[in-house]
Amino acid sequence: MRYFEDFAEGQVYDLGELRVSEPEIVEFARKYDPQAFHVDPKAAQRSIFGGLIASGWHTGSMYMGLLVRGLLQQSATL
Repeated sequence: MRYFEDFAEGQVYDLGELRVSEPEIVEFARKYDPQAFHVDPKAAQRSIFGGLIASGWHTGSMYMGLLVRGLLQQSATL
C-alpha cells in the first residue's frame, strides 16, 4: 500500500499499455462520441486525420483504467 509520503515529485510510474482494435474504437464512439472520423472509416479518410481515430473520451477513459489498476488501487490516498 502506498501512502501520501511515498509519492515524490518527478516520480514516474509504468501503468502498462493497451491495444485497441478498430471495432472497439467504433463501438465506443457510436455510444459516446459519434463523430464521422470516429465511426466511419471512409469519412475518416477524408478528414484532416486521414483515417479513423479514437475519441479523446475513449483514450481518457482507457488512461483512467490504467491509472486505477496500475497505481490508485494500491494507494491509501491520492
